[in-house]
Amino acid sequence: MQKSFLIGAAALVLLSGCEKAEAPAPAPTDTTTTEVPDETVPSEPTAAEDPATAPHRFASWAGKWTGVEGMFVTITAAEPGKYKLEMQSDLDTKGTYDGNDTEHGIQFKRGTEELSLRRGNGDETGLKYLAGKKECLIVKTGEGYCRD
Repeated sequence: MQKSFLIGAAALVLLSGCEKAEAPAPAPTDTTTTEVPDETVPSEPTAAEDPATAPHRFASWAGKWTGVEGMFVTITAAEPGKYKLEMQSDLDTKGTYDGNDTEHGIQFKRGTEELSLRRGNGDETGLKYLAGKKECLIVKTGEGYCRD
């Protein structure tokens, strides 16, 4: 008799669980809507949105970097994503170049060459004078600039 009582109780529990699963979901109680003001009118840009104050990807590179035998590059942030590079790249070549942010460095054009300044160390420059330096920018093997 106890077994049949337990089976009956278990059946009731199972059936009551089924009834709950089949019950319809309650209808929403609040069907009123609230009007939202039209936000399509542009507002004044914030500092984060304003292109004139947008950060430069390589802003920390601004300033003077020194190479060998009087070579240098001075990097100045210009409009967003742009830089001015004042550069003495060899004994005969001194100029100012326009640079642009790229994924890995600052790209610029010197003469007919498309070049980039990228992060590296003194050993990667291939220049004995810069060997061992930790904070450097490299254009190509044999041309690099470091901070002391």
